[in-house]
Amino acid sequence: MTHTPAPADQALREQDLADALAALTLEEKVQLLTGRDFWTTWPIERIGLRRMLVSDGPSGVRGEVWDERDPSLNLPSATALAAAWDVDVARRYGAAAAVEARRKGVDVVLGPTINLHRSPLGGRHFEAFSEDPVLTGELAAAYVTGVQDNGVGATPKHYVANDFETDRFTADVRVDERTLREVYLLAFEKAVTEAHAWVVMSAYNSVNGATVTENELLETPLNSEWGFDGVVISDWTAVRSLASATSSQDLVMPGPDGPWGDALVAAVRAGEIDESVVDRKVLRLLALAQRVGALGDSSPAEPVWVEDGIAFAREAATEGTVLLENRGELPWDATALRSVAVIGNNAAAARTQGGGSATVVPESTVSPLAGLRAALPGVDVGWSLGAVVQSGVVELPLAELTNPVSGAPGLRARFLAADGTELFGEDRRASDLVYFGGDAPIEAAVTFELRTRWTPTESATVRLGFSLVGRAQLLVDGELLLEETLVPVGTDLGAAFLSPPTASAEVRLTAGTPLDVRLVLDLSDRTGFNARALSLWLGTEPADADPDALIAEAARAAAAADVALVVVGTNSVVESEGYDRDSLALPGRQDDLVRAVAAANPRTVVLVNAGAPVLMPWRDQVAALLIGWFGGQEFGNAVADVLLGVAEPGGRLPTTWPAAEADVPVLDCTPVDGVVEYAEGIHLGYRAWLRSGVEPAYWFGSGRGYADLELTGVDAPDEVSPGEVVTVTVQVANTGQRDGKEVVQVYAERPDSAVDRPVRWLVGSAAVRVPAGETARVDVPVDTRYLAHWAEGWQYEPGAHRLRIGTSAVALPEERTLRLRG
Repeated sequence: MTHTPAPADQALREQDLADALAALTLEEKVQLLTGRDFWTTWPIERIGLRRMLVSDGPSGVRGEVWDERDPSLNLPSATALAAAWDVDVARRYGAAAAVEARRKGVDVVLGPTINLHRSPLGGRHFEAFSEDPVLTGELAAAYVTGVQDNGVGATPKHYVANDFETDRFTADVRVDERTLREVYLLAFEKAVTEAHAWVVMSAYNSVNGATVTENELLETPLNSEWGFDGVVISDWTAVRSLASATSSQDLVMPGPDGPWGDALVAAVRAGEIDESVVDRKVLRLLALAQRVGALGDSSPAEPVWVEDGIAFAREAATEGTVLLENRGELPWDATALRSVAVIGNNAAAARTQGGGSATVVPESTVSPLAGLRAALPGVDVGWSLGAVVQSGVVELPLAELTNPVSGAPGLRARFLAADGTELFGEDRRASDLVYFGGDAPIEAAVTFELRTRWTPTESATVRLGFSLVGRAQLLVDGELLLEETLVPVGTDLGAAFLSPPTASAEVRLTAGTPLDVRLVLDLSDRTGFNARALSLWLGTEPADADPDALIAEAARAAAAADVALVVVGTNSVVESEGYDRDSLALPGRQDDLVRAVAAANPRTVVLVNAGAPVLMPWRDQVAALLIGWFGGQEFGNAVADVLLGVAEPGGRLPTTWPAAEADVPVLDCTPVDGVVEYAEGIHLGYRAWLRSGVEPAYWFGSGRGYADLELTGVDAPDEVSPGEVVTVTVQVANTGQRDGKEVVQVYAERPDSAVDRPVRWLVGSAAVRVPAGETARVDVPVDTRYLAHWAEGWQYEPGAHRLRIGTSAVALPEERTLRLRG
């Protein structure tokens, strides 16, 4: 439903832009090319230009401030979205994000993240779609369409080859042009050529020796071949030189400081940079303003795709849930259950999203424990910790906190001058706070203070502490409990800001006895970014516990129950922006926990709450295995729907999951002497696994539902000309008594090729829903461009290509020959 203006309307719009440009001075034009602050662009009222607000959150929309008082819809992670393998779900996902954006006054959503899963150790793996460029490209285009049809700009990112976090600001990716074209650029192409993205974000890293913000790739292929007419916005602080102004980089973020400004004005005045270079950038920015309703008489478009966001979050989570093993156990019959043992740290405190700039603040979240208890009101649903997964502090429960000033639930935050004068104060409803934009006078203050009265509801010994960067004191009932100066590990700004170090000390809690808690943070020596932004967490760490005793207790609970659900997963420091993972193993004693519970109860189901692959050495010992990803705020309700058969587990793996870390063919993403060599070329993901001959735990595309489905026929053309899109029609029969979903996948092979090729590669896919007892036909479009290879242009190799049709990269029962004409 992307709307193309009529030629007359387009001419009028272009004239409006030309008139607006002509009315600007050089200084005003240059000012527009650097942000006004962290999240907004400059307004110029005399030409009718208001500010534009951009916002993080490809799995939701945060808005201008990171604030629990203005919560956001928390959608499932990108890996969960990709696992649905469904462009309609992706389009609806983008549309839901746009509705949230409009509610928060946001003009541009900084997403989707469509870098590739080159290595499972990638820190932002959860935030990107897939290891395959075709699947990624199809989903990205659908997401962008959903966002922009609702009148909000979408921002495919991070262009390009930004598939790792270690030294991401400075690393140089060395990659040959064929690999760039066929893999990493291909993931972005349809979002531009078909969905017509209004914005693209340039990455931090360099590619083949040139920083992306100064790289020719911004012009070719993005503008010259793909016809991009939008704004190239930088990743935050990625523009570092005046030289980048001569490239096709358009907008520097954040502002108001940056390398362009007065220096760019002077360079134009001196004739070193032609003013037309500036004009081109400004016209693109004004065109974006026109598109989002920020210029002249234009107004934000009314959303055309609107639905219940919370209901969609729940549906999207079930659509992305992957059932990998089911030894006759699922779905559970709710009427036959008397007791359920729910086990695991993540069962009660599930991760609904990954860490970093993708994080939003939801109004509430549903854990698997809460979801099952709500779905099984007459059943004894117990919980055991089993193994500690939590790392760092978790916020204090709001229901137990009293603001000492207002008396309402919450805390009082204050920014103080050197003489103790309050410069700014506010009432907060959470003890994890992020000031990143907004009105807080971080730079002017010398002290930050957070106070609350905490009345615990249970007696226990806990470790009370904080996560932050800097020198802080924690006082309880006026007595100093803890004083520490915490420094970040590593040099990555994002990691230091969003995953700061932790300190804590033991406190004895007595139920019903209040504690006055006061956190004092010294702001006096903060400089640069840290002088304008602040993040901190006040909360509790797990108290010391005997890990063997926790596992034994969980096993006893499982043995006494009809069935057991073990929720395993990662924690807040394993998958986040700013650093890559150092292991694929589950943190803590979770593997031992699963083995013990499975031995105690043969009806043990495991749910993996992680955004990226983890090792599962016990996978053959459990009755069923589900991948739930980071399932968004409705995660627990979606889990209950799947376990009890209310909904199908609709997901298929968008990335290959290994059996052992040593087997992974492309693993290391750490730069060596500042360089990351993409030496595997076009062979990554399942392509690399196929070439290596090593069997993973689960192949790309794997997954199953509860219905009995099979492919019963394929129609495909015999011959095709280069550049055509052909249709492969597949019949899917449902021989069971449940409605079901299948994801039909089409791969190509060319074993006798004159050029290096993958063993096979995805060329098309489609999700199809088949009612019980019926047969459905699904059309899978196959673009012959996916059969071409790059050699100074797209080259088509005539002759026979083998099409393999099935349900994963290796489960391919049907085969057809497609001859490419010369």
